[in-house]
Amino acid sequence: MIFGFGIAAFWFALFVIGFVRDRRVLRNGIFLVLALLFAGLGTIFALESVNQTAARWLALTVLLLIPLTTVVLAVALVANGVVMLRREGRRPANLLSLVAGVGFFAFVGFSAVVQRFDSRFLAAVWSALGGVLGYLSFLFVCFLAYSFVYARIRFFRRPDFIVVLGSGLRGRRVPPLLASRLDKAQAVWTEERRKGRTPLLITSGGQGPGEDMPEADAMADYLIERGVPADQVLRENESTSTFENLTFSDKLMAARNPKYRCLIVTNNFHALRAAFTARKAKVNGHVLGSPTARYFWPSATIREYLAVLADHKVANGIVIGLIAVPPFLALF
Repeated sequence: MIFGFGIAAFWFALFVIGFVRDRRVLRNGIFLVLALLFAGLGTIFALESVNQTAARWLALTVLLLIPLTTVVLAVALVANGVVMLRREGRRPANLLSLVAGVGFFAFVGFSAVVQRFDSRFLAAVWSALGGVLGYLSFLFVCFLAYSFVYARIRFFRRPDFIVVLGSGLRGRRVPPLLASRLDKAQAVWTEERRKGRTPLLITSGGQGPGEDMPEADAMADYLIERGVPADQVLRENESTSTFENLTFSDKLMAARNPKYRCLIVTNNFHALRAAFTARKAKVNGHVLGSPTARYFWPSATIREYLAVLADHKVANGIVIGLIAVPPFLALF
């Protein structure tokens, strides 16, 4: 009991220290999940010292819920993938939830094949795949858990600027996804003005393929049409990525206030990775997420997670190699 809670306290202490030093790093999520895991083990051990039967039933329930939840999640991902295809088209990014769900059932089917045939090579492949999937699943849980926590952090009080990240136009029209960001930013700007503060809005985004104008200009027009004075909106219309959104906006803000504090607005599925990018770009700000259609969230979240993995490809590649190679070395 003491052992489980002691380890949980250790990981939680690391989480608190990391959180206070900088909220915009994924390792905080890893520390948090490890703290919760060991706290759960400590709870089972504590219950066992009082009632062994109850502790065993609790442990059995947890063990049964893990595969059951995984199957339910896989089915939900497949269903969501079908919805994404119908509503958003067959672009690769829209296939992620479907691929994830089908991939789970493919791995279950492969496991049955490995059990059926006595092949050391197939067993090595299964072991390597299982280990890699376990590692990626753990990181995904950490990403989700910390996304949930980060979304509930109170952003800077009295921000000097509110930066809205662009996300693509339909010709000259602001689509619902981008409108959600702009509406959220305007709501925060209005609330700040009501309290007597005067933050400036920055719309950030250049002109991409299929767009008739820079995103920043269309976004600014959207805000102005809804009552924001034109002199309260700055336009950053050269960027082509989130990193450039933040880097170029940083120059605009620093030119007006070298010690600025800002709030960055994007959709909720993108908030945590935008926070990581803000840290990389050395922007003094935190991120606020705006609502996203529920059917869009799973694929978008998976895409963000994969992008975070890619941002740390060397470290993740080393870990995956250390997991995947040993089963094959055992064949020799």
